[in-house]
Parts: sequence; C-alpha cells; structure tokens
Amino acid sequence: MENDYLWWAVALGALSAISLPLGSLLGLSWQPSNKITAGLTAFGGGALIAALSIELVAPTALKLTQSGVSPEDLHHNVQALLSLIAGAVVGGGLFLTLDAIINSKGGFLRKTATTIAYFSGRKAARRRAVINHLAESELIRHVPIEVVEEMVDHVSSQEIESGSQLFAEGDEGDAIYFIETGEITLSHGDEAFAQLDAGEVLGEIALITGAARTATATAKIDTRLLRLEKSDFDELRQQYSDLEEAAQNLAQSRLEELVAREKGQGSQDAVQWAHEALAAMPAMAVVPTAAQLHEASEEHHGAPMAIWLGIMLDGIPESFVIGSALAAGLAATLASDPNTVITFNSVVPYTLIAGLFLSNFPEAMSSSIGMKKQGWGNLRVFLMWSSLMVLTSIGSALGYSLGESLGHVAVVGIEGLAAGAMLTMIASAMIPEAIHLGGARITGMATLCGFLAAISFKLMEIGGGGMAH
Repeated sequence: MENDYLWWAVALGALSAISLPLGSLLGLSWQPSNKITAGLTAFGGGALIAALSIELVAPTALKLTQSGVSPEDLHHNVQALLSLIAGAVVGGGLFLTLDAIINSKGGFLRKTATTIAYFSGRKAARRRAVINHLAESELIRHVPIEVVEEMVDHVSSQEIESGSQLFAEGDEGDAIYFIETGEITLSHGDEAFAQLDAGEVLGEIALITGAARTATATAKIDTRLLRLEKSDFDELRQQYSDLEEAAQNLAQSRLEELVAREKGQGSQDAVQWAHEALAAMPAMAVVPTAAQLHEASEEHHGAPMAIWLGIMLDGIPESFVIGSALAAGLAATLASDPNTVITFNSVVPYTLIAGLFLSNFPEAMSSSIGMKKQGWGNLRVFLMWSSLMVLTSIGSALGYSLGESLGHVAVVGIEGLAAGAMLTMIASAMIPEAIHLGGARITGMATLCGFLAAISFKLMEIGGGGMAH
C-alpha cells in the first residue's frame, strides 16, 4: 500500500502541474489582451494564496486554539507553528536570493513581471545617468524641475571614433554635448588648447546663442556623448518664462564665466539639482517590445538555461508541498482511525491542488507569450513547460518520502519554507505583473475571485472526501 501512496503523490503532482503545458499551448496559439492576462494572473495569485492559507498555515495555526490539549501536545503545537514561521522566513529569503542570481543570467525573461522590472530598471539607470550629466551645465540647472522628464526624452546618444571630428570651427552651434566616456580635444587650426574628459560639458554657449563654433572638437579616443538639440531646448525656453529669462541673463552677462568657471560650487549645485530632478520624476514601468525582448535574449547567452532553472525554482516548493501534505494527511487519518479505508479521492487536498493548478495556468500562458516574442520555437517552449510538470511529479514523490521519514515539526518547517517561497513569488512577481498589465482594479477583483474559487473546492470534501488535518 505504501507504493500506492507514493504513486498517489506522483499523480497529485502531475494533476496540479498539467496546467503548465496547457497554459503554454494557449499562450503559443493565442495572444490575449493585457487586461485578460492581468486578470488571469491575479486570479491565479489569489487561488494560490488561498491554498497556502487553508492547506498549509491554517491546520498548524488552528491547533493552538483547540481545547482540552495536554501540555505536551500544546508545547508540540507551539513548536510546529514556530517552525512554520521560521521556515517561511528562510524560504522567502532563499527564493529572493536564488531568483536574483538566476535573473542576472537572463532568467528574468521567463516572466512578464521580472522582464518589465528589468527594462524599467535599465531605463531608470539610464535616466539617472543622463540627469547627472545634464546637471553639470549651469544653464540646464535653470530648467524647471517639472519639465526635466520631458527634456530627458529629447537627449540622444552619439558615438564617435578616435580621431573623428565632433564639429569644426565655424560650424553652426546646434547642440550641447555631455561626455559620457572618452576624451575630446579642442583646437584652433592645428593648435590644441584644451582637453575635455568624461563628465564635462561641451557647447554650452551655443545652446544660448546659436553662434558658430569657436573651436574644432575631435575625439582623442573612442568617445560616447549625450546630445541635446538647441531646437528642443528653444521649445522649452518658449514654454517656460523662467528658463527664457535665465538664458537671456546668462547670454548677456555670464558667457565668459561659463567658459572659464570653476567647478567647486558648480559641482555642489549639480549634485543638488540632480537629486531634486530625480526625486521629482515619477517611477515608470517599461513594457518591452518584441524587438527589445529578442535583443535582451541575445545579450544573455545563458538565458535559456537560466530561464529553465528559474521555472524549476518556481516549481520546486509547490511540488514538495503536495507530497508532504499527502503524507501529513494520511498520517492524521490513520491516527484517528487505523481501520479506515483510504481511497485516492478521500486524500486529495482539493484547495491546494486547485490553487496550484489555477496559478500555474496563467504563469505558463504569459511566459510562453514572452518566450515566443524572444524568438523561441513552439516545440521548445512546450517541452520546457512539460518538463516542469514531470519534475513537479518527481518532487511531489520526494516530498511524500520526506514527510514519511521526518518528524512532524521538521515537516511543518519544510512546508513553511516552501510556503514562504511561494508567497514571496506571488507578491514579487504575479501581483506586480497583473498591476503592470491591467491596473489595480482588475488585479484586486481578480485576486479576490481566485481566492474564493480555490476556497470553494473545500465543498468537494463534504461527505467524507478530503484529508483530515
């Protein structure tokens, strides 16, 4: 009979994870709107929260409220709850650590939420770098804080090779430049008179007056610059009177100071302005295009393996919980009545299986859509999710074996570790993804619906079905 129980664990693992290849097939054949994807993802998150609450946390927590319990049993129940809490803390931290490692290798591409977070973080870092460079210009620091974001959008990148001219003496002063990396030599004729390094500003006077260039600028080494067109800056001058007044004052009385200013006080002002500008700019979520996804996949050569490992990381906790929950339920049932006849239907943790099934489906669907945009073949994507279903079945069997061999407190601690990892995954990936794609209202209502849907599966345990806890 023990072998039968082990195969029951395998079957339950497969049942909960069969939604992975099913969701993948749907994602490969149909691309739903962002709101539908958000609703399904939040629904799955709510269902998984219900499963964790009812099947893992509640049985251990409610034992502390039972009356007529001996001091020894009460002490044991307290130990079990503390073990659950400690395990959840460790599980959450472990998940975040491993998730960060895998994401750094390209594993972030497996999920919409982590993909959005990656591109949003990259854009935010780029925005900070641009603002820090813009802050070096005294004129730019007169731009009103509320329009900094608009100005940043007008800044473009430019790269020139060593020995190439950026502009020549006499050229129209049509832009200001900020050196990101490299070196620029300024010269009159054949005589060099200045050298500008990374972090310095070039052409500030031209931004005010539009006068012809008074020197030739040549890249001493390969150089990358930021460029702000005078025409774009002039539009801002027309829109904001404070900026126009500042530009006129500088043009009339401080051009010479702009050329030969000392950097001491300027640097302090630059740091303060950059800090204020960044604080005023709202956080933004970047939903990448198919081209950007493909480019990111190409940049991370180890992305396919990292994605597979990331998917496996998401699935390991749930697979173990299925098996350990089966072992705990069987032990509780036999302890209450050793002569009871146990059938497969009577030991199914319906809420847990339903929660896992409902959360796996949208995860696989959404991720498969992203993988297809990255250029992955349909068969490759489908096999990846199918392999996780097999691994979930194996993990469930291992969870059952450990649940049979370890003490109750240890098993509860390991279940807490798995629950902590899954809850952290819901909060850090599933819910943010739903909010990014569908907004707070859809996410909130769908999460509630998923929670109630999973709870309703407890009705299937009426009449003798389901495990005793």
